[in-house]
Amino acid sequence: MIYIDDSEPEGVLEPAFPMRDVTINRNVDAHKHYDVLGEVGRGKFGTVYKCKDKANGLQLAAKFVPIPKREDKRNVEREVEIMNSLQHHLIIQLYAAYEYQKMMCVVLELIEGGELFDRVVDDEFVLTERVCRVFIRQVCEAMAFIHGNGIVHLDLKPENILVLTQKGNRIKIIDFGLALKPAQYFRTIYVSARAIRNLIKTRTHILRISGLSPFMGENDIETMSNVTIAKYDFEDDCFNGISPECLDFIAKLLAKDLGTRMTAAECMKHKWLQQRPATAATATPITKAASAASKSRLKSVSPVTAPSESSEDSTETIEDEDDDEEELAVEQAKQENQQQDEELAKLCGDAELENKELDATKDNLKNFIVRWETHPNSPYVFDVEGNVIAPLSETSYPHPRRTHGADSLSSSRGEYGSQRQRDRHALIHGK
Repeated sequence: MIYIDDSEPEGVLEPAFPMRDVTINRNVDAHKHYDVLGEVGRGKFGTVYKCKDKANGLQLAAKFVPIPKREDKRNVEREVEIMNSLQHHLIIQLYAAYEYQKMMCVVLELIEGGELFDRVVDDEFVLTERVCRVFIRQVCEAMAFIHGNGIVHLDLKPENILVLTQKGNRIKIIDFGLALKPAQYFRTIYVSARAIRNLIKTRTHILRISGLSPFMGENDIETMSNVTIAKYDFEDDCFNGISPECLDFIAKLLAKDLGTRMTAAECMKHKWLQQRPATAATATPITKAASAASKSRLKSVSPVTAPSESSEDSTETIEDEDDDEEELAVEQAKQENQQQDEELAKLCGDAELENKELDATKDNLKNFIVRWETHPNSPYVFDVEGNVIAPLSETSYPHPRRTHGADSLSSSRGEYGSQRQRDRHALIHGK
């Protein structure tokens, strides 16, 4: 078992090299300046290698991206431009960039601790709520900085969060290949399709603190529908050990209404992230005496004076008070029953509306899937009858109308993922 450090990171580590503004070196072959030591990972847009600067011996990561089209070149240029504006200790930093013939090379700092994804799914790692809080606090700090600079990442997921060391808890956000300025985002339709699965992965992975997704349905279509309409619950037993503050934090992140959903900056102020390591507080047990006292306080008991043998008026007064109390109790019971009936009717009505919305969403998603599947560049396989949604890179599920060559596989894993990690069947929707 690998126990992750759950102590709070103190201060900022000294970077491997000073942060810098990088200008792309045109018509310069990166191989002249770096020794390539071996492949680190392979993504949809390029391949990452471990390399060494010939001038100073510094070990780095070099991402080589083919640019057969002008659009491909512009995408890398945009990534370099965005990363130049994101100089932060929780974000991977640029070292240099090169363009040579039909290839661009982006040189980055080397991070060898592995993906946060592995901490989430690998049974060897012991992941506690306290460790999760340390990770999430850093993610929120980094995202607040990114959003504060007017940039949206658009591909945030555990695969694109690297940990500096195997047992450590310091992280860095990586892969800004899809990052955009908000104005660019609203003009880009392509991102919307890719964002669908990442939305599911983000919403399900954020709940892995319990080991189960609260969006889980009977099949992929139902799970995807639950995510679309933000239908979830924390009723499973696995959520019993999660603190109320953590569940409140998650619920406020999953709010469908943008006006009520927390921003990254607001997340940093949430009471769950404000908690700092301390000695575990022991819960005060409720004793039988305390329980009895609590129950007695719930009862409305009128003081009764013992009747006097010499006073008939006193006896009559007590009887009258008893009659009044009985009438009052009956009236209160009627009001409570009426209120309960109204609440039940409201709940039934809400449930009926929710079920109708869920059914409509399922139908819309199935229609969307039929249209999207026929797209020649679709990286997913859909089986509407079997309610299966699977990316080609994560399964051997046969596409009904297309054979799969090596070039047709598109990786959805982070670009730092190892071959062993890429070959592992990714968990789909918490399964």
